[in-house]
Order: sequence, then structure tokens, then C-alpha cells
Amino acid sequence: MSNEVLKAIQYRRTVNQNSFTDQDISKEDLLTILEAANAAPTHKRTQPWRFVVFQKDGLQRLGSELARIYKNITPAEKYSEVAEQNMAKKATQSNVAIAIIVNYTGDLPEWEELAATACAVQNIWLAAHSLNIGGYWATPGLINHLGEFLKLEENQKCIGLFYLGHHNAEPREPVRSPIEDKIRWEE
Repeated sequence: MSNEVLKAIQYRRTVNQNSFTDQDISKEDLLTILEAANAAPTHKRTQPWRFVVFQKDGLQRLGSELARIYKNITPAEKYSEVAEQNMAKKATQSNVAIAIIVNYTGDLPEWEELAATACAVQNIWLAAHSLNIGGYWATPGLINHLGEFLKLEENQKCIGLFYLGHHNAEPREPVRSPIEDKIRWEE
């Protein structure tokens, strides 16, 4: 495949913290990634995506908050100290974490604003991949309790955290079922 865009779409993949290195992600690369997100399609140009970027000490604060929320909302019979620690580790073992926020404008159905924000996240993924930065979109239930921490407005909702890091993961072939299994042609 010679087309770089199509190649990036095909070979972009999830890269987790266990493959992240200690190498910092430059502000220039972060801005490139976020500019790509900002180029996502959006109905009526509402551009509903918002981002809170956590680095360095910010990652420590995010990790502490995720652990605190887990401890406070998890029923005693389901609580695990290891799980609490893992909530914090996901943030602190990343080079960057980006809170993904939908800013519902009221001008469009909520699903359209959500879809536009998801397109922005796909652009984050593709841009990061193009810079040899790995990452993934995490959607733990804890995100529903981050509103105050993220200083969200009434019309905003956090829909996940995108963890990023330079990595040493080996490239691998994508695993997807054939597109033919997902198409019905009407002629």
C-alpha cells in the first residue's frame, strides 16, 4: 500500500503503557496531534471537542484523582487495592493523558456532537501514529465522576482519556474480519 493516509488507517493500533518509554512527547508533537483533532468533520461547524492535556505533575494529579474516585465509588465487595493502584498507574506510566470532552452546544442532536468528537479522537490516533507515538482511548466508568476535577461546564461530558507515549512495541499486522462480511449491496 503506497498511500500513506490509507496505510496509517490500516496499521494504526492500540499501544498500552507496558510499551511506553520514558521519552517525553514534545509540545510541538502534542500541538500537531491536537491540530489534527481540530480538523475533524463537524456538522454546522460546532467543533464540540475539548481537551484537557495532562503531563508531568498533571499526570500525578490525574492518577491520584482516578484512584480516589475508584476507592470512593467501588462497593466494598468489589474493591481491590491492586485495582486502585492500577487506576493511578495508567496515568502515571503515560507520557501524556488527554481528557476527551464533548461540548454539547444544543444546536444539534447529542449523538452528532459525540460522533464529531469521536472523529477528532480518530484524528488524534492517526496523527500520533504518524509521529511514532502510541496510545489508546480508555473509557473507564470513573470518567463519569471527573467533571469537577476537569472543571467541566454543565453542557460538557468527559467521554474518555487518551493515553499517549513514545513506545518500543513491535509493528504487527491488523486483525480485522473481512469487509465483505459487513456489506450488503443494493443495486
